[in-house]
Parts: sequence; C-alpha cells; structure tokens
Amino acid sequence: MSKKKKQKGPGKMKSSLTHVIRKVFENNPESALTHKQVCTLIDLRENALRKLAFDVLQELSDRGELERHSHGVFSLAAQGSGIIGLIEVTARGAGFLVPEDGTEDVFIAPHNLGQALHGDRVKARIIKKGKGRAEGEIIEVLEREKTQFVGTIEMHEKFAFLIPDNVKAGTDIYISKEKLNGALHGDKALVRITVWPKSSDSPYGEVIEVLGKPGSNDTEMISILCNHGIDFKFPQEVLEEAETVGMDLEDEEIKKRRDFRKITTFTIDPVDAKDFDDALSVQKLENGRYEIGVHIADVSHYVRPGSAMDTEALKRSNSVYLVDRVIPMLPEQLSNMACSLRPNEDKYSFSAVFEMDEKGKIYNEWFGRTVIHSDRRFAYEEAQEIIEGKDGDYKTEILLLDGIAKTLRKDRLKQGALSIESEEMRFKLDESGHPVQVMIKTSKDAHKLIEEFMLLANKRIALFVGKAEKGKEAVPFVYRIHDKPEMAKIALFNVFIGKFGYELDFSHPDQIAQSINKLLEDIRLKNEYSLIQTMAIRSMAKATYDTTNIGHYGLAFDFYTHFTSPIRRYADLVVHRILQEKLTNGKHLYGKDLGDVCKRISRMERKATEAERESTKYFQTLFVQDHIGEEFEGTVSGIAEFGMFVKMDENQCEGMVPMNGIPGDRFYFDADKYRIIGAKTKKEYNFGDRVKVRIYEVHPRKRQIDLELIVD
Repeated sequence: MSKKKKQKGPGKMKSSLTHVIRKVFENNPESALTHKQVCTLIDLRENALRKLAFDVLQELSDRGELERHSHGVFSLAAQGSGIIGLIEVTARGAGFLVPEDGTEDVFIAPHNLGQALHGDRVKARIIKKGKGRAEGEIIEVLEREKTQFVGTIEMHEKFAFLIPDNVKAGTDIYISKEKLNGALHGDKALVRITVWPKSSDSPYGEVIEVLGKPGSNDTEMISILCNHGIDFKFPQEVLEEAETVGMDLEDEEIKKRRDFRKITTFTIDPVDAKDFDDALSVQKLENGRYEIGVHIADVSHYVRPGSAMDTEALKRSNSVYLVDRVIPMLPEQLSNMACSLRPNEDKYSFSAVFEMDEKGKIYNEWFGRTVIHSDRRFAYEEAQEIIEGKDGDYKTEILLLDGIAKTLRKDRLKQGALSIESEEMRFKLDESGHPVQVMIKTSKDAHKLIEEFMLLANKRIALFVGKAEKGKEAVPFVYRIHDKPEMAKIALFNVFIGKFGYELDFSHPDQIAQSINKLLEDIRLKNEYSLIQTMAIRSMAKATYDTTNIGHYGLAFDFYTHFTSPIRRYADLVVHRILQEKLTNGKHLYGKDLGDVCKRISRMERKATEAERESTKYFQTLFVQDHIGEEFEGTVSGIAEFGMFVKMDENQCEGMVPMNGIPGDRFYFDADKYRIIGAKTKKEYNFGDRVKVRIYEVHPRKRQIDLELIVD
C-alpha cells in the first residue's frame, strides 16, 4: 500500500531537487552559497544533476524565493510573514488555501501540500503568479484541525497502515505492530496521529479504539463523526465535572431571580426530544394585555468560563443530530437532566418577558434570570391537534399564542423575510436500527408557534445588547448574520425555475425575497415545490456567526442573535453570558477573542450539517438495499458533468444515473443552459423532468445509490 501518493512523470526529479535546495537555504538563512557549494551540501556529483540544480537555483531566483548576487552566488530572499489560512483538500488530492485576510484562494498542488491535511490552519508562500489563481506551497502547519481518523486496517508483515475512510485525509497512517492495540486486518479502527517525521511521507499513529468490522450502524456513524472532526466521546474530566452538578435548586440563588413558578408554563417539542431548551409562560394582566415569557435553560449558571465543560463545549460548538443518535454538546447530566426544562420540576432559566396584546404589539419587555416550573410537556402533534380544534390542556393559552405567532409571521413576511417551509427526512427504525419507513416532516402551526416566539426573543435581545447607547460603544456581541444573495446565484436560480416554465424579476435585491415567496405560494401544491424551494435555499448566502452586524437577510431583521438553545449551541451560551454582564455590572467578558469564537462555532456548525447529511444518505442506502432491481417513478433533482440525480417518489431517496449510463445517445452536460443533451438526438434532460429508474446497485459505505434510467 502506498503512503502519500508519489508524484509521477518527468518532473519528479526536478520537483524533489527544488524541495531539497529550498531546504538548504531555509536551514542556512544567513548564508550566501554558490552553485558548487549547494551541490556539495546535498552531495550531487553527476553532471546532469548538477546542471539541473543550477536550473533550479535560477528558477527559485526568478520566483523571488532566492536573491541572486554577482558571480552566481545565491541567498535566501527576505521573506514576509507568508499567507495564513485554512487548507481545503479535494478528493483528487489538490488543495486550496482560503486566506484569513479574505484575499483570493491559492491553489496548492498535491506535491506542495507538505504535511498539511484537510482543514488545517497553515502558512503558505506564493511560488507562482499568473493571470489566474496564484499557486502556493505550504511551509508550516500552524494548527491541526484533527489528529484522529477512522479507516480500515491493512496489515503487512512487520507493520500496518490505516486507510482512512475520508479520501480528503490525503494520506495513509503508518502503524507499528506494537501500536495496533489488538486491531486486525480489515477492522475499522480509530487512529490518532502521534508524530510525523520530516523524513517520512506518512504520519505515524496508534490505534485508540477498534470499532469492529465495517458495515454496522455504530461503526459507520462513528466513522462519519470522526471524518468530520467531531468527537463522539467526552473526556473523563468533563464527565467528572458534570457529575458534580446537582438537580436541586438553592434557596439563595432563587432569591436572586424573578420567580415564575406559579405562572402557567409549558414546553412544545418533538415527541422523541430529551433535552428541552425552551418553555413558554402565559398570564393575563389586569390591563387586559398578556405577559408572555420565553424561558430558556440557564446553562450559563452551571457551565462557567474556562471550566472543563466550557472548553469542551466550545470545541464541539453544537450538538450533532444523526439519524439514530444525538452527539450532545454537553454531557447528559446537563443536557438531559439539570438544564433540561422537564415537566413538574423547578428549573433555573434565562428569560425574555414581553407585555403584549393579542395582535403581538409589544408594550414592555424584560430580560433576566428566572426560576420556572413547567406544568406540561406537549409534543408538536398534541399542540397541533389543539390548534386544529381538539380539546386539550391549556387550550386557551395555546390558541392565544398561535394567534399572536401568526400575526408576527405575517408582519415578518411583509418586511421582506423569506417564506421557507422546513422539510426534514426522518426514518422509522426497527429494534435492530434498520430503517423500515421514510417520513418527510414538515412545519405545521405548532412548529411555527414556537419558531416565532424564539425569533422574537432572539431579535429583541440582539437589539437590546447590540444597539449602542448614545455616547457609549456597542458591547462586543455574537450576531447571527445572513448576507444578501449574490446576483450571479440568483440568475442561476432563474435559469433553474425556467425549466419549469417560471420566470421572476430579480433585477433588484429588494425584490428577491418577495418574488421567491410569491412563487413558492403559487406552486405550494405542485410536485416541483419541494425541489424549487431547496434550490431557492441553495441560491442564498449561508447564515453564520460574527461580531460585526450586517443583519439577517432571510429573516428581514436588522439585529439578530441566537439566545434560545444553549443546551445545543455554544453561541447561545456566550450570548447569555454577555447579556448577564450587560444587565448587571456592564463588564465585557469577551474582547477580540470573540471573533475567534465566532469563526470556530461557524466552522463546527458546517461540520455538523455535513455529518447530519451524510448520516441521512447512509440510512437512505440501507432503506433501498432490499429494493435492488425494482423500478420507481422519480424527478430529476440534480444535473452535473458526471450524470444526473433522481429523487424517487415512493421512498424520497436520491440516487444517481451516470452520464455514460443514459441510454440512446452519447450525452453531455450543457453548462450554459444547465441541461443534459444527446449529441445526435438532441434529447434533453432538465431539472424537474419526470423519469423512471431502476435501482442498480447500492453502496452504504460510499453513501451512494446507483440508478439505471428506463427509457420506453
């Protein structure tokens, strides 16, 4: 088995010599060396190699890496600080450096990656500039994104390699026999890199845990987590610290808080939820208005800055929701017990309390620490039945909240918010964890009720903390921001909907949200609704966390943050701490490091999303595995150079028909019109086309379903 892929071709010797000569000058930064001295230092004796060395010296001088003096003397040129950023490695082994200063990406050829791995924070230098993208070379790995990898053990006579599941890992890991810790050939294992000698093409590692044979759900889920740099176990010191957290509230602490325990309070969550972040309270006031409280688990009371739990929570940044399990941000003693707003238990909370009328107009608001007692836990389905007319507990309160929520949503859409109906693929699993049914969960009024009050709390707290008072600087804060969409992506979306016969006027950014909302409303009952909504979302910018506020385009809010889910999001925990400081002594807990926190939690949020999607794809393959050879109606849901994706109606799973597998002609991808077209017949396949397919092959480990197109 190869280690790191070797460069091939006639340029191999020159590339190696370039690397060696560069190292000679880096190790002798103050020295001026002649061609002869360089050859002596690296023991070059053959005339052909010595001539090649001179050519390399000339090239390094032309690039500006070496300074050329008279009489053929060279020295290391004065180097700047280099370019610092994150390295992204493609499946083919090339890299792209994304600079921290926001400048254009730098291409890194496979042989110039050095010891950098996907996601690492690195320093690079430019080695080639041109009209297109600059090319660089990694000169230092500043911070490893991850050092643990999951893969398959491949045994050799005196050693072994871990072949990582994730092709972006870029390298196999060498393991000596004494570091195998019981792992056998073919086992899935978790391996930690221990050292990477400069003289070695591959890092050295040791087996941390044998996961078993490939194919089990546990093994595959752990593989997904590790490949995305997500820990699936808590360190022992974190678990021990969590165990010291008790369930009982302290009288002295209760006295410091506003007491809501006698006010009607309840939660509305998914039927299988275990952690309850938020609760709502309702009471009618003497003036005829209502006091509505949005109560959030007070995680900040238990998780203090700098503690083991806090350090680990920042590292994870959020909980991860795979199909068959949750990987929590906090240990279960907090997430499911002490912090969870469970029914019939007194709990510490952090609250946003609003005096409102039935139309949602706010007359007064209050923020602060509270103690609550949830009287009832509702599943979304139970609350939905009450909204639809069925009798049930707290019917009056639920209908009041539903009415206000509908008004808030209507007003928000008038202000230009996007009207997106969330859709989530869920699986019903049997006792062995095998998927037996696919369900598409959509938002109903009960979901929107909770959503609107959470949005309200997040918006009002962002406004309270973020809006600078006269004569004072704004408090450093974590904003949830969403930039305006790029017009190029919107133009592409217009091409896409044109395949269905729709066309919208997107000539001005202010028209985009309203135009998309009208389109989605008009086609809500049509087959293409889900596909067009998905593409509309993809055409938008990605929401992220930042200390600089630019507003939230999708919600049409000038100020927005995340306050309502501190059990599962580190951003919310930080917001609680900042809010508490503003309410009490006005001190700033965070300074410039808050920007680094935002970058971290944004990056980990993306990783969690990617892991969750991969988990769903894996369970899709398990679900259709028993249907190989069967035919299904479907819709073309994606088009690319290598083929087209088809979403099957009956099971909602997506597979791919390879380009060379489309019968009847030699088909190719027309990038200008985003279609697949036959070279001779001019037969077209477009987004949204109705087709019939046969499941040809299923690859759970690749998370891939291969389809055959059936042409009548």
